[in-house]
Amino acid sequence: MDFHFSDIQAQLRESIAKYLARSYDFDTRQRVVHSAEGWRREVWSTFAELGLLAAPFAEEDGGLGGGPVDIMVTMEEIGKALVVEPFFPSVVLCGGLLARHGDQSQKEAHLAPLMAGERIFAFAGLEAKSRFDLCRVETRLARQNGGWRLDGAKAVVHGAPFADYLIVSARDSGDIADRTGLSLVLVPKSAPGVTTRDYRTVDGGRASEIRFDGVHLAAGDVLGEPGAAAAKLDLLESHAIAALSAEAVGGMKMLYEQTLDYAKTRKQFGVAIASFQVIQHRLVDMFMAYEQALSACYLATLKLDASDAERQRAASAAKVQIGQQGRFVGQNAVQIHGGIGMTNELKLGHYFKRVTMIDSLFGNVDHHLAHFARLDRGAR
Repeated sequence: MDFHFSDIQAQLRESIAKYLARSYDFDTRQRVVHSAEGWRREVWSTFAELGLLAAPFAEEDGGLGGGPVDIMVTMEEIGKALVVEPFFPSVVLCGGLLARHGDQSQKEAHLAPLMAGERIFAFAGLEAKSRFDLCRVETRLARQNGGWRLDGAKAVVHGAPFADYLIVSARDSGDIADRTGLSLVLVPKSAPGVTTRDYRTVDGGRASEIRFDGVHLAAGDVLGEPGAAAAKLDLLESHAIAALSAEAVGGMKMLYEQTLDYAKTRKQFGVAIASFQVIQHRLVDMFMAYEQALSACYLATLKLDASDAERQRAASAAKVQIGQQGRFVGQNAVQIHGGIGMTNELKLGHYFKRVTMIDSLFGNVDHHLAHFARLDRGAR
């Protein structure tokens, strides 16, 4: 298995890192997080100009011919800079769904404006009773006047306050836990019957609670075959975990490096605390935890084209490593910094918040340990 990055991927990483170092300093990020908008449209436009929004998509769809590794590179740099702009929900989740499952007319209508930074999407998949199961859906889709009627509610829709369109999971038949009868539909957020309640999340992002009351959709607004979205949602989960793992790895790297720098300058008894053996051991443990998470992230990314069971095993293993090692690195970073590690004025705590939030997205450690065990027994 080749872990070397291509020249194009190395250049992609360098261009992202240079731009974010120049334009995404911590103080600016904090002002944006606490502003009414919660993001910067000029940053999104620059992402489009740099090719970040087009990089993962095939050339025949108007993209730059990249793939999951390009997403991994981008998400790692996003994690290092604590970027709040909606690359993950719009490009990774919804862009991925459109590219993999949209028909030609849907791709032509939506992918081009997405890649140009002119249209933003959010994935509305979770509900109050979903827990971590994307197929546990109560939102209803019914045929009406040659099209569809959408009714229901979605919870914690990340990036929705910035979105123009939503991709919504809904049930056209069956009970809440059935894997059959699920569909994905494209919904303009401005459509009559769509109401949202927006809020800021603990890690500085934005999300919405969304209701759909008699929203009328055209027949062509269904993504792929109606009633057959369960497998699409399984694949989406693996792609989401791979991307989030890369973001978490970027945050973990910064937690380790900032703690190492602090230990070299913080003095007790007239010497830097980095000279204390117990601190040295702890820093080595943090570095090893980061490396384990990085390896799991690489594996999950490179296994996205494998069989269903192999792909899901790699994704669950990565999510467990990210959750466990992210908590270990974050807790030790705060402990070595002492009281200052808990303050909002220090970037360190914000990395820890984001890494902790990632643990709860698309299944936490306990959920994926159980899922991995079921896969080992031959069950889904």
